[in-house]
Amino acid sequence: MTVDVQVETFLCRKDNIGVLLRDPSTGACAAIDVPEAAPVLRALERTGWRLTDILVTHRHGDHIDGIPEVKAATGAKVTAPRKAGGAVPQVDVAVGEGDTVTVGNLSAAVWETPGHCDDHVTYWFEAAGIVCAGDTLFTLGCGRVLEGPPEVLWRSLERFAALPGGTQVFSGHDYVLSNGRFALAADPDNAALRDRVAEAEGARQQGRFLIPSTLDRERATNPFLRSHDPVLAQSVDLSPGASPEQVFISLRAWKDRF
Repeated sequence: MTVDVQVETFLCRKDNIGVLLRDPSTGACAAIDVPEAAPVLRALERTGWRLTDILVTHRHGDHIDGIPEVKAATGAKVTAPRKAGGAVPQVDVAVGEGDTVTVGNLSAAVWETPGHCDDHVTYWFEAAGIVCAGDTLFTLGCGRVLEGPPEVLWRSLERFAALPGGTQVFSGHDYVLSNGRFALAADPDNAALRDRVAEAEGARQQGRFLIPSTLDRERATNPFLRSHDPVLAQSVDLSPGASPEQVFISLRAWKDRF
């Protein structure tokens, strides 16, 4: 079964992506994180939507700083990772692995996807074909490992890689051009990647961004989801028989220095 959903995306701060998801049958509407209040409130005014929920992916300030102002203006219920403890302000519901959140008739499974940070969660709206990845998976890239060993992030990314190809991936930042430069360094002969980077450059000139992406496109062009490919093993000076996890760890370390 599929469900209809309305989506509004917009920039917050310098490169954060604001996302509103609305169930048209009930009018319920969720913001995925609130990096800052003003762009979220402007988007609500522009669309005429009424915010009922705020779904937090993780505790970092550039994802939660606008919550108090937006909650005061809208009365929205704040759902946040249980493992964030008291770091997220004004939480109404704490969630973790295996929980389900609902926004009207929209339903999302909660995944714990650590690696970028220990408390990170992802919201997988299966019937809508949408996954809200926060700072775990980006268009052409992945999050920086800030807490825990890199293999933890790899295990989180494997969950995304198993999703249906048409799944729309909403990530927390527009890092597409910088990710694309690294991806081309790691995978220079990938024609689909070259086309994707050219598309990103054109989009930037037009004031657009390539979010959401899809799992099909990420599996074809994102080096971190292509760690099983011997081409990527060669790029990081590993043998063709190296495990995808080993290749990922080397790619992530290279990206940190890039």
